[in-house]
Amino acid sequence: MDVMPLLLLIAGSAAVAALARRTPVSAPLLLVAVGLVAAYVPGVPDYTLDPHIVLPLVLPPLLHTAALESSYLDLRANWRPVALLSVGYVLFATLAVGLLAHLAVPDLPLPAALVLGAVVAPPDAVAATAIARRLGLPGRITTILQGESLVNDATAITAYKVALAAAVGVGATWASGAEEFAVASLGGIGVGLVLMVPLHWLRRRLRDAPLLENTLSLLIPFVAYAAAEQIGASGVLAVVVVALYLGHRSWQVDFGTRLQEAAVWRMVSFLLESAVFALIGLQLPVVLRGLGEFSGAQAARYAALVFVAVVVARFVWVFPATYLPRLSARIREREPDVTVAAPLIVGWAGMRGVVSLAIAFSIPATVHDGGPFPARNLVLFLTFTTVIGTLVVQGLTLPPLIRALRLPGRDARTETLAEAQAQNEASRAAEARLDELLADDRNALPGPLADRLRTVMERRRNAVWERLGTVNEATGESADETYRRLAGEMIDAERRVFVRLRDTRRIDDEMLRTLLRRLDLEEAAAYREERG
Repeated sequence: MDVMPLLLLIAGSAAVAALARRTPVSAPLLLVAVGLVAAYVPGVPDYTLDPHIVLPLVLPPLLHTAALESSYLDLRANWRPVALLSVGYVLFATLAVGLLAHLAVPDLPLPAALVLGAVVAPPDAVAATAIARRLGLPGRITTILQGESLVNDATAITAYKVALAAAVGVGATWASGAEEFAVASLGGIGVGLVLMVPLHWLRRRLRDAPLLENTLSLLIPFVAYAAAEQIGASGVLAVVVVALYLGHRSWQVDFGTRLQEAAVWRMVSFLLESAVFALIGLQLPVVLRGLGEFSGAQAARYAALVFVAVVVARFVWVFPATYLPRLSARIREREPDVTVAAPLIVGWAGMRGVVSLAIAFSIPATVHDGGPFPARNLVLFLTFTTVIGTLVVQGLTLPPLIRALRLPGRDARTETLAEAQAQNEASRAAEARLDELLADDRNALPGPLADRLRTVMERRRNAVWERLGTVNEATGESADETYRRLAGEMIDAERRVFVRLRDTRRIDDEMLRTLLRRLDLEEAAAYREERG
């Protein structure tokens, strides 16, 4: 097996994603653009997107990471708009785009057109949520976009299976389609509910073995996905349910494991997302080679039609789904007021991604009786152009649209004040607990050590309040920021001494690693506190 193409893909996409951080263009857009160009550079390997790799090996960890970073409580509070988008909109887009394609493309059977509709129905909100966080969108919109991206793939894959069964001649009815959807959704949720508690129990029991716990963490999304798919349920929903539960209970896991796990998943997510968006652009030669009997002008006309249908269908669904439920006084009382800007942003943030392409590439070449799948190559081409079109057109225009609407973003001062109040309450509880422990003779400490515990606690309490107060005119830092900077300088001085002692053979390398790890943990804790 030649591993060089894989190494080139990973290294190249990571380099482009890192470069994107220094430009105003978001990483997904730059990766797709570079992939489109690189596809025709002599010597670049021919990368073909394999659905048997993307769906079971790439999708689960990406979903797991997104769900771990999501808020179960926020998603529960916004379950209605999330469900309307992730289930209702996907099914609506499947029917709307499929019917339009059936009417517009000669000799395209309705089942094959519905396959196309299901393939292009689920938005990939990775790019949209990245832009939302970068521009400081209101938390509710970000939560809705995140929630949609966690669930809509399951709806689309199920709709695709039903439409594909009809297209290949296996036979499918509305009743059988509804039954398959129920089995997939309820089964996926059920598998997640069955796995989440024992997996969390096992993680907690590995408290003194962070390496084993991180190995388990890497295996969890694949285990959940495979277990659900094995019984014909939705692996996507199983992964999401397990990850939401583990993320909600992550505070119960050992702190060392949390630090390692966060770093590992950030790296995995970065590499997979970068490679995935680069792969999208690299598919251009593969897609164009298969057009066959369709001329370039015909294919371009159909591509423009499907792209417009996808964009318009989202707005046709989003605006009624936003305002019609609010006719209920109960919903108006429970949910905040909505201006026209919110559905406009959600409607325009409908960029498609690699899941659509992976599903399209999994369409079989032949139907049940051995004949060719009708217009398979055209369906693949239309999926590709829709993905590229939404990423480029909507991805490039979403940031200026958000800025033009001037949505109220996150209030940094209000959030800092809430953080300070929470820290103050926690510090009071810690102080009471310390007094209770020191009253017991078994916990007797020398005065300086007890005072040190109180000093550390007091600094934590005051640190957030200081961010609200005055800053050093010379450096622009708050007192706590200066404290952390000086602490870092002190740690760096200690580190240099340890290395010098190792180089002069006064300590060995094993002792150096022990001492450096102790300093690294202190520095990591200070860094995480600073980054929030």
